[in-house]
Amino acid sequence: MAKPPRKFFTLCLFVLAAVMLSPASAHELEIHGSNTVGATLAPMLVSGYLQQLGDGNPSSRPTGEENEQILSANAGGRNLSVLVAAHGSSTGFRTLASGRAGIWASSRPVKPSEADQVRAQADLTALESEHVIAIDGLAILVHPSNPINQLSIDTIGQIFAGEIRNWSELGGSNRAITLYARDDRSGTWDTFKSLVLGKAYPLHPEAMRYESNDQLSDDVSRDPGGIGFSGLASVRNSKLLAVSDGNAPALKPNQLTVASEDYPLSRRLFMYTMGDRTPELAAQLIEFALGTNGQALVAESGFISQNPIAVKPDFDASVPLTFRRLTENYQRLTVNFRFSEGRTKLDNKAQRDLMRVKRYLEAQGRSAEDLLLIGFADTQSHELRAQMISELRALSVRKALNEAGLPRVAYTGYGHYMPVGGTGNQRNGRVEVWIKDR
Repeated sequence: MAKPPRKFFTLCLFVLAAVMLSPASAHELEIHGSNTVGATLAPMLVSGYLQQLGDGNPSSRPTGEENEQILSANAGGRNLSVLVAAHGSSTGFRTLASGRAGIWASSRPVKPSEADQVRAQADLTALESEHVIAIDGLAILVHPSNPINQLSIDTIGQIFAGEIRNWSELGGSNRAITLYARDDRSGTWDTFKSLVLGKAYPLHPEAMRYESNDQLSDDVSRDPGGIGFSGLASVRNSKLLAVSDGNAPALKPNQLTVASEDYPLSRRLFMYTMGDRTPELAAQLIEFALGTNGQALVAESGFISQNPIAVKPDFDASVPLTFRRLTENYQRLTVNFRFSEGRTKLDNKAQRDLMRVKRYLEAQGRSAEDLLLIGFADTQSHELRAQMISELRALSVRKALNEAGLPRVAYTGYGHYMPVGGTGNQRNGRVEVWIKDR
């Protein structure tokens, strides 16, 4: 008989260790992971969900450990308790993989290496496991007295690498720059490292590191030479900068730019579960969080809700006259459809956004014929090729909306014009949703 491969033994040891090391929980559900998600948003979602189930207002109490709390409620004569532990995105994956956590809260996507570790149990990249619960903007923060109003991503990278050491080098005051950064366990740090530093800019060793977004922001707001980054919900008393990427215009994070993910440092906040192994209470909480009521709590928490709203954008001088004419009788919905593979496969968020657009139209008493889809492409070798790709993207969304019960949606492509990122940035490949003025 042939020997089982070494990978088989490795997987068995991993599963056995997960079972042996998983402590019996005193709670019906444990949520572990990101401080960005766990500090305020996750407790609000848990409280909102428990309030729907319970006979009164849920209670909250600390565990004695920093950044942990227990939320409880009585439901049908049974006491339900949920532990929220917010020690960083990476800690959440470990507790989910071990079987201790029912939900992993993360401010970054699952890493391929993490997904591979549990692939025999669940596909963390699949729709039933990966849940985008909110959109956040990575805020670049300075002291309120700082005269600088905008920076490029590349300049921010140079600052945090220590290549630019004084604000006078950027047209500001003659003052040394002090760096404030999140710690290594933070998904906020992972996002900043990925979107800003990359491989070109190592973080300067003198940067101060924080577990808490709020504390970081508070310290920046007291330091005239300070610059830091945090989640959008933690701007507090600091000054928020506009950010540019490549040849795209600088954007400040707001309802439209972050919800549409046009803002260069926008990011998704996630809850991950183990597919069909997800505990019932966890699955129900996720559905609540993704629904209209849950997303209203997302907005209340300071993050950006995925419930669409209609906005009349303020166009700057870079917007072509042809685009102004195309959209002059429309408002823009705060949702963009984006793609996971190639040019036409909608990603997990986009698949849920189909139903959000449908619910929006129903609530507003509008029809599918009031919509206009506008596709965009990244820079291509030929203008005609870019036009074809942009139309193909819009057409794929039109077909998906038709399958969701919204037929005859108008669509067009706008080629590779009006980029929201530098050349090669996948954010440029998008489909915007516009709705006719009443």
